[in-house]
Amino acid sequence: MRRLLATLPVVVLVALFVFLLLRLAPGDPAAVIAGEHATSIDIERIRAMLGLDRPLHEQFLLWAGTLLKGDLGNSIMSNMPIAKLIGQRIEPTLSIAALTMFVSVLIALPMGIAAAWGTRTWVDRTTMVFAILGFSLPVFLVGYALIYVFAIKLGWFPVQGYRPLAQGIGPWLRGLVLPTVALSFTYVALLARTTRASMLEVLAEDYIRTAQAKGVHTRGLLFKHAFSNAAVPVVTVVGIGVTLLISGVVITETVFNIPGLGRLTVDAILSRDYPIIQALILIFAGVYVVLNLVIDLIYVFLDPRIEY
Repeated sequence: MRRLLATLPVVVLVALFVFLLLRLAPGDPAAVIAGEHATSIDIERIRAMLGLDRPLHEQFLLWAGTLLKGDLGNSIMSNMPIAKLIGQRIEPTLSIAALTMFVSVLIALPMGIAAAWGTRTWVDRTTMVFAILGFSLPVFLVGYALIYVFAIKLGWFPVQGYRPLAQGIGPWLRGLVLPTVALSFTYVALLARTTRASMLEVLAEDYIRTAQAKGVHTRGLLFKHAFSNAAVPVVTVVGIGVTLLISGVVITETVFNIPGLGRLTVDAILSRDYPIIQALILIFAGVYVVLNLVIDLIYVFLDPRIEY
């Protein structure tokens, strides 16, 4: 409960930052939305519609009040409720994020453990080279390379687009393979390198050498004794990696033309749709805060010595 209550001030500060981000930015949002050929009357009408003609504290209280009611407002360009727009776009984003997380953990943890156990071998060197490439290559470059090879040249996967899960698991999964691989590239490198470093530190402990002397099997030594104690830093990186997923989804959905929240963010920025930008920033920040809270609570189960 204390950890849960500690997140409330963070949420309030995030909401305040999101509100001030667009209000205090250089330029008049109403003038930007109205366009170059708008008259002063048109600009004032838009300012009144957005509530920008009111004092700043009144604008914040009004905006916060609508948020507490679950109302994210309406889009300026389409005049549709923002909650409805997000509901239409959330499935592709959740699909990419969930598959990326699953694939990354499935690949990175065994890779990092194997690299730590076989340090200074070809497995370790291959893992480190992959980690360096994963950090060095941007997501959009990996995405375009995958499209050129596996979609254009080989024709195994579609170039762009998204097929909803309701149309079948096969078409849904086929359209997500390339975006997931592109987004997983950096995430796998981060997790594998962290797992390797954490496992190397644990494998140097005395109790590991004692277990080896007692004849404990390698699998039990690595997973039951070593990885259980090395899991806390790995779980921390999993939480921090959510920021990579959030930023990566924006780029990936743009490259593969997937109609998710990332693409909605780009479209809202290009059209200066400030209510949508505010709502999406608030949602992404809220997801990050909640996941960090969950990870803080997982620490206690991983290591009973941790107390809050």
